[in-house]
Amino acid sequence: MFCSTKRVFLMLFMGGVLLGSGCGRSPEKVAKAEFFLPEIPMMISSPQERAVYLGRHYWDRYDFQDTSLVFSSQVTEQAFANFLQVLGKIPADECKLAVNGLLDRASEADSVVFDRFVDLFDKYLYDPNSPMRNEEMYIPVLEYLVASSRVPEIEKVRPRDRLTWALRNRVGTRATDFTYTLASGAKGTLYGVRADYTILFFNNPDCPACKQMREEICASPLLTQGIEQGWLKILAVYPDEDLTAWKNYRKNIPPQWINGYDASLKLRNGELYDLKAIPTLYLLDRNKTVLIKDGLSVGQLIAYLEQLMAERHSRSGQS
Repeated sequence: MFCSTKRVFLMLFMGGVLLGSGCGRSPEKVAKAEFFLPEIPMMISSPQERAVYLGRHYWDRYDFQDTSLVFSSQVTEQAFANFLQVLGKIPADECKLAVNGLLDRASEADSVVFDRFVDLFDKYLYDPNSPMRNEEMYIPVLEYLVASSRVPEIEKVRPRDRLTWALRNRVGTRATDFTYTLASGAKGTLYGVRADYTILFFNNPDCPACKQMREEICASPLLTQGIEQGWLKILAVYPDEDLTAWKNYRKNIPPQWINGYDASLKLRNGELYDLKAIPTLYLLDRNKTVLIKDGLSVGQLIAYLEQLMAERHSRSGQS
């Protein structure tokens, strides 16, 4: 339904038109509406600078006064999805400026328009089932809502809570330590896991997606090699209380993994990690600094590690 990233960025670097808008339209006119990208000045030539310019000016030609257009999936929602792709190509400070600029213009136009764009941010960046889920891009949205004088205090409760969780165990910070219990009754801690990299795998025995992730991890030559060579460890943690189900499922977990459960139930009760969906994947470095939080897929972790390995190999070749 939505334009591919390739098409959006071909237009980004060459200039062009992607969809358009008007005001006070009938449903038929909304269906024919288009969204026009801003014209990027010719003197801006580098891809990075063009992406930054587009982030800042993406919505310049959009009619925020048109309350019917804002609900068009073919125009506004498609343009919004492409806007998120642009945000993914620019620095964090520019991403925040672009988000704030969009929400400023939406809030100045109409409460319906503002609420619609907030809903779109929630749908694409926060929903656990969204393939575009991205907490780092969602944080500026939450910060805007919490700080905005236009948002009633009662409506700040949810974004304030979400912001608290988004800032916890954030990429670049040290993951929260916790204690796990093995089948033998022995206990260990996350910080006690010694390896260059640790995959933290929150899972549930009755979860088909968990089974799929486990199989994908086992099928990866890189991850298998990492476990065998000792630079990677996998800590699988069951956060719930049905220990019978967990014990019956133990044979499905590779013996090379650390397989434990949370006897304190602090994980399930939401005191340490935001487990809004199971399975949940984290990738941590030697110091347990978060490299990937709530990973979208095993493939994302593999791609990240492959890049690290390639960079390390390149540095060693130059020395």
